[in-house]
Amino acid sequence: MTLEAVAAHAGVGRGTASRVINGSDRVSAASLEAVFRAVRELGYVPNPAARALVRRRTDTVAFVVAVEQERVFWEEPYFSAVVRGATAGLVDKGIQLLLAIAQSQQDRDRLTAFLKARHVAGVLLSSFRGDDPLPAAIEQSGTPAVLVGRPTCYVPDWSVDVDNAEGARLAVRHLVEQGRRRIATITGPLDIQAGADRRTGFHDALRENGLCPPAEAHGNFTRTSGVVAMQQLLDRLPELDAVFAASNIMAAGALHVLRREGRRVPEDLAVVGFDDSPVAADADPPLTSVRQPLEEMGREMARLLIARLDNTPVAETKLVLRPTLVVRKSS
Repeated sequence: MTLEAVAAHAGVGRGTASRVINGSDRVSAASLEAVFRAVRELGYVPNPAARALVRRRTDTVAFVVAVEQERVFWEEPYFSAVVRGATAGLVDKGIQLLLAIAQSQQDRDRLTAFLKARHVAGVLLSSFRGDDPLPAAIEQSGTPAVLVGRPTCYVPDWSVDVDNAEGARLAVRHLVEQGRRRIATITGPLDIQAGADRRTGFHDALRENGLCPPAEAHGNFTRTSGVVAMQQLLDRLPELDAVFAASNIMAAGALHVLRREGRRVPEDLAVVGFDDSPVAADADPPLTSVRQPLEEMGREMARLLIARLDNTPVAETKLVLRPTLVVRKSS
């Protein structure tokens, strides 16, 4: 399969097809869509050896995140911590890290073509939802990849995660030890394994302590969803005395609602979050939180990817790190 065949199938010139595949933005939206469609339908993969000779990109690794830009750069400290760890793990090997955010289908098409062209040596992946085909497509393209966490319908061969269920159990056990008995949860998105596992751990811990979950409300790891979910819980069960939020950002939204409603934390209602990012220490009151070692997770991702690139055997390709609980004044 040649670039000329792709251009002919798309009804554009060879130069236009080349600019699209090489990631140029000097093409129209119609041409971009036509070329990507032709690439998919023909199964075109650029010659990686020729591309490497021209572009010399084998010293670059992409970190691909499938969330909104606002969460990456402003709202969610999770990503910056993992990226810091990954960068630290790659720098000694002289490998640069390229951040790519895949929000829309057009982003995914452009990114898929870019990765298939072997502009990068490997890929680190984060925050893909259950039905997203991109992680499997990247793996099938032959580009080495390592995921942090995983979507619910795809089990990667190389990944780094924290024991999310155990983290939720730690949170509930702590609340029970503080005398709380009417404990609800604000879940994360359940098509991300972290969200599903934290919900499972929450219910497991309640059963272990002979408690029935009074309620749960669903969030999506954003502050706004924490605000909405906390208000729903108070409206349904005003007698609640504790809530476990599956992320610190959602917990911060919950604290906002509790202040607005005149509920004292922790006297009236205790709150525990998950991540132990700087949001926890800066909250009012400071937030008790399950800590996942984010920078360590990033470093381990980098270590596994380097092992894949160097064909170096490793003892374990699916790492699961242990969480801990950091107790502060919200509980």
